[in-house]
Amino acid sequence: MTVNLLHLPFSRRQLLQVGGISSLGLSLPALLKAGVPRAGQGGLAGTQNSERSCLFIVQYGGASQIDSFDPKRLAPEDVRGPYQPISTRTPGLQICELLPQLAMQSDKFTVIRSMTHGNGGHDGGMHVAMTGHSVPKVDTPYFGSVVSRIRPSTRNMPSYVWLQNLAGDVEPRYLKGGFLGSAYSPLRVGNDLDNPSVPEFRFSAFDPPAGTSTEKLLLRKELLQRLECSAHSADLRNRSGVLRSTKEPFAEFSRFQEKAVDLVTGTEARAAFDVTRESDKVRDRYGRHPLGQNLLMARRLIEAGVRLVSVTAWCGIAEGEKFTNVQTWDMHGPGAAAHLGSIFGTGSYGLGFALPRIDQSVSALLEDLDDRGLLESTLVVLVGEFGRSPKVSNQGRDHWPACYSALVAGAGIRPGTFYGSSDLHGAYVRENPVSPEDFSATLYRALGIDPGTRLGLDGFTHPASTGQSIEELLSAK
Repeated sequence: MTVNLLHLPFSRRQLLQVGGISSLGLSLPALLKAGVPRAGQGGLAGTQNSERSCLFIVQYGGASQIDSFDPKRLAPEDVRGPYQPISTRTPGLQICELLPQLAMQSDKFTVIRSMTHGNGGHDGGMHVAMTGHSVPKVDTPYFGSVVSRIRPSTRNMPSYVWLQNLAGDVEPRYLKGGFLGSAYSPLRVGNDLDNPSVPEFRFSAFDPPAGTSTEKLLLRKELLQRLECSAHSADLRNRSGVLRSTKEPFAEFSRFQEKAVDLVTGTEARAAFDVTRESDKVRDRYGRHPLGQNLLMARRLIEAGVRLVSVTAWCGIAEGEKFTNVQTWDMHGPGAAAHLGSIFGTGSYGLGFALPRIDQSVSALLEDLDDRGLLESTLVVLVGEFGRSPKVSNQGRDHWPACYSALVAGAGIRPGTFYGSSDLHGAYVRENPVSPEDFSATLYRALGIDPGTRLGLDGFTHPASTGQSIEELLSAK
């Protein structure tokens, strides 16, 4: 379609002002437009799960399975660690004594003890964990980008948000949409110490460009509407001289520009990112640390219509320490040794610091979602890049992708059970190994998404997952 702008009643200056709407920092119109799925794409026949959402918590660095959800009380002392196992509400399931609140809520979640893959590097392990592919390509998109492509938000909210940054040990793929394109990248909120746990934190992603007031944005919206009306009334012809209707292209363009302006000038979306609207009691229940307040914000975003929220499980800074990075769960080496007793201490890289915060925040999240009637429609995932080595050395436990644990809850996941097992030392999978492919296929199924949905620029080349969903983990309903 060719539109002769010279014949429309606008000056060059006015047209540049109109174009300024798309100069917002997020390129919001394109981001919102990209959220429209192709007709019939990705849904499972007979499912009623189109409104299911996901809250994906990633333990950056990889948590120790032995010291959390797969204790080994019969293993040698240099393997089992100092913590005792405690019983849960789930018959036969014991977890670490530092997770008492989660133990009391085990009827809401499932523990997988047989996660496994072969990449022990931070960058590679993160890419495997967040794509669901054992050998992902450089541009394989993260789970959130795929979900936002297939199951975009049905409200005027971003489909995909990432709370808290990852540090420099991984390539910033999490900020991109992979081969799906930048429109499917997440809106990232929070960076290092700038996060909702600090009193001065302010959500600013929807702020208009510097020097652009709300009044100016509304004026640009009005100019767009006038542009659309003028184009509709013009007799525009293509090169063959046949009349062409401009109604549909301009209507679509206008619709997403209008949604973008509403996001920036309105209050509803901004309010979803504002945890100060919660009571002190609720904020205290989640914990006044980065993990707690990020999970509280994530719950607010899910409630407001965001389809998938990823949260970096950074637990913050232990008292008396200085900020280093957000890799709470990389519990080995000189970094861990420098923080009050390494892996079993109470410093920023210590389980004595991190596990109680996981216990507080994740139990608060599950309880809150359940009380609000959201757990049935919200898939909760807690997992790391990999696990930790059975033997304690190097001031902690080293990277170990051969066997590790994950917690999953809500949506289509069967609650109050556990799946798979590891050997006596928690080193290797003993039964029911869960590959990244099978894990991702199971998560997609829980969200009502066909794991075999074809993606890529041609809409065919790449399946969302090449794995098989684990039926034992999925509820019958």
